[in-house]
Amino acid sequence: MSQDLLDKGACALGRAMAQGTVSPVDVVNAHIAQIEAVNPILNAVVATRFEEARKEARQAEAYLAKHDPPSPLYGVPCTIKDFLGCAGLPQTGGMLARKDHYPDQDATVVERLKSAGAIILGNTNVPEGGLWMETHNLIYGRTQNPWRKGFSPGGSSGGEGAIIAAGGSPFGLGSDVGGSIRIPAAFCGTAGHKPSGRLVPNSGHYPPGDGGVAAFLVTGPLARRVEDLRAVMEAIAGPDNIDPVCHDMEWGHSLPADLSDLVVYPVETNGRARVSKEMRQAIRDSAKALADRGAKIVDRPFPGLKKGFDIWASMMSEGADDHYDVVLGQGEAISVWRQLLKLPLGRADHTYHALLMTLADKLTGGLTKYAKRRVADGLALRATLEEAMGQNGIILHPPYSRPAPRHHGAWRTPFDAACTALFNVLEFPSTHVPITRSRKGLPVGVQVIGSRGQDGLTLAVAEVLEQTFGGWQRAPFSADGWG
Repeated sequence: MSQDLLDKGACALGRAMAQGTVSPVDVVNAHIAQIEAVNPILNAVVATRFEEARKEARQAEAYLAKHDPPSPLYGVPCTIKDFLGCAGLPQTGGMLARKDHYPDQDATVVERLKSAGAIILGNTNVPEGGLWMETHNLIYGRTQNPWRKGFSPGGSSGGEGAIIAAGGSPFGLGSDVGGSIRIPAAFCGTAGHKPSGRLVPNSGHYPPGDGGVAAFLVTGPLARRVEDLRAVMEAIAGPDNIDPVCHDMEWGHSLPADLSDLVVYPVETNGRARVSKEMRQAIRDSAKALADRGAKIVDRPFPGLKKGFDIWASMMSEGADDHYDVVLGQGEAISVWRQLLKLPLGRADHTYHALLMTLADKLTGGLTKYAKRRVADGLALRATLEEAMGQNGIILHPPYSRPAPRHHGAWRTPFDAACTALFNVLEFPSTHVPITRSRKGLPVGVQVIGSRGQDGLTLAVAEVLEQTFGGWQRAPFSADGWG
């Protein structure tokens, strides 16, 4: 029974609890046991609240004995990315200077999940300050990919992706300013959704997304199944009168059974990244599966995608109130050169990936005229893509150039993050869905991308692909390590 609970999606667990065929106490205990079994090697969950979770499960059990559940997530356990404030758990941002920081209150999205009856088990590991796809910091160390030893789980929501893939959590909350939900989902083989910009409030997120970046940073779910993503979105979307850019937005569009009104643009590469054969094949197979259901496939080049990384970097740089050196310095800019000199001596206060990203940020910020041209290119590309997609079109796009790389391997192709990052600054919704496995047994998936506000459409298309290809499967990882 306990193993079966580790393979059900969040909504399926909620239905079983509502029907009385399984207890919230059993569900919570099964997932706590799985975390305790796998986390000593995986290092995905960095702080826990197991006793509080057990108490809340008993309360949920008593409630369900007399009432119907108020939401599909009632009594379902979950985990939360460290960047999102959760009272009673640390919120470090992966930064050594914040290792003892505990927020006074929950982030809005955490509060909304609690109101829906979800039970929080703990929070999960992140890279220092975000902005990198290797989940490692000087407080908690490095998170492993549960599919293969020595491989990255992605970042910055890498702890979330890893623990969901390993069966320790049915769903979790992540955040994404350049791929930080979709890259861990892709590397670990989970479903994940990056909402439209401005749809979900980021109140209580650290590091904060200030200024123009507030529209590019999004909070969203990772989960076992696509229906779980939708349930979480229904719980967390909408303004909270705190986040200054979040506003009411219609997003719940669904699909007809035959998909005859759906237009699909398969994009195997952005023209700059060298996308592997396996990733390209996943795009082709996904397009065929949708065509078989009646969708119209349109092969159209979008040359502007080739500038994706430059557009992302320029729009981020122009929109930021504080640059990365100030974020790492807790309001006062660090000396990146001094820290880089300390790095070989083991005396640096920051991880090497955070320092290199800081250096890149400073160099980008100095190219003002170039950046302004790329911002204009980004706005033009947004208009082109939205004109093509309209209200019934989607783009199929790789979430990365290849399946999960080895630890440190992403440094060989740093610009390939444009596969996801571009769509943050365009504010498009994007749903990642697992499709198959690579020759090395690593997950391979696709992004389903839509126009702004078309989150329901991308989720619906992803669910069709999940039904066709099977979707999430628990990684063969146990207390003994990689299976």
